[in-house]
Amino acid sequence: MNDFVQINYNNIEENEEYNKIIHTVIKKCFEEEGLDKLKIYINIILTNPEEIRKINKEYRNIDKETDCLSFPMFEKEEIEELIKQKENITLDILGDVVVSIERVYEQAKEYNHSFERELAYMVVHGFYHLMGYDHMEEEDKTIMREKEENILQNLNITR
Repeated sequence: MNDFVQINYNNIEENEEYNKIIHTVIKKCFEEEGLDKLKIYINIILTNPEEIRKINKEYRNIDKETDCLSFPMFEKEEIEELIKQKENITLDILGDVVVSIERVYEQAKEYNHSFERELAYMVVHGFYHLMGYDHMEEEDKTIMREKEENILQNLNITR
């Protein structure tokens, strides 16, 4: 399978630039983590602040807007086992990543870098959450950030 991502638009207009960035980033993530030979994909949902707030409240009981939410379908150990086996029998979804496009624009401006860089970062960040990585503890945060930056550097997407 070579189409690693399904992109859905929830109350925002479709945009080819977004699609191109997302496809490029997810392809590199899959290659880097050894998922590119598996029959597995990610669902990316692009939405607005109101919708991501509703999703955050419904699934996490947190009534506030955020930039990115991730909903993994596997535990980290299960993903590692799939990679070792190099094959999964049926088409599987790694999980869902929800991104607020408006927040991407705001944060790109706030951090003084391009929209492309911020969207790519959100997608990579969501991907690594689906892979079982987190940033609650400093050590885990360091590992996750190194993986994220490695992908972005390999794609020459810089600050």
